[in-house]
Amino acid sequence: MSERLGKIERLEAERFRKGKKLYLVPLIYCREEAPDEYKEKCDHYWQQVAEQLANLASKIGKVGRVYHESVFQSGEDGMRAVERLNPRSYQIAKTQWDNGASLEAIEEEELLEEYMDWQRCLMLGFMSEKVASKVSAFCVEAANKRNESMARKIAETLEEDEAGLLFVQDGHSVQFPTGIEVFSVFPPALDEIHRWLRDRARLGVEKITDESEEERKEEADQVEKKTRRRARRRPKA
Repeated sequence: MSERLGKIERLEAERFRKGKKLYLVPLIYCREEAPDEYKEKCDHYWQQVAEQLANLASKIGKVGRVYHESVFQSGEDGMRAVERLNPRSYQIAKTQWDNGASLEAIEEEELLEEYMDWQRCLMLGFMSEKVASKVSAFCVEAANKRNESMARKIAETLEEDEAGLLFVQDGHSVQFPTGIEVFSVFPPALDEIHRWLRDRARLGVEKITDESEEERKEEADQVEKKTRRRARRRPKA
């Protein structure tokens, strides 16, 4: 169970200095064509993330290792991959890198590609309910293997009494190893972003952020349901 930063008192923080720690930061993406209002909210969010991480470092321990979802390279190659994926999370990672942290690969390339391919298949939709069910099962299996691999890599690389920083999609389903204390970084700006996106959705405005895993799954389910309805309405030969 993760701890909210705001609930950590000074005396309580002392007991977390020992043991493995993981600072969890939800990934927020922002495309270049996004509205200025959304860009400002994203900038505010990442500024608050940096402030909360600095607070955690001073109270509990500085970041020794950085992990980033969708990155299967370590070191400088991994940093370049992070920069291509998300310039804003890259700036946070670069600060930790400059302070002596290392970047560790958290993904297995083959597992990541398998999972993404099954998701693409789901997005296409199906005429056959049997095929849809099988592809969905394959996707769930790939997701589980990927999550297990990510958790294993953290357990293998994070040293005792060390703090790690993980950038991961909000709503992830990774089960972190026992013995690792997880601290969720949830700045107030994150709620503002969620509220802004909900308001835009209610108005029927096109999405302007990269979709999270949960959003992609939800859309895939909707496509799947539509194709099933069409298949049921189709007259038999």
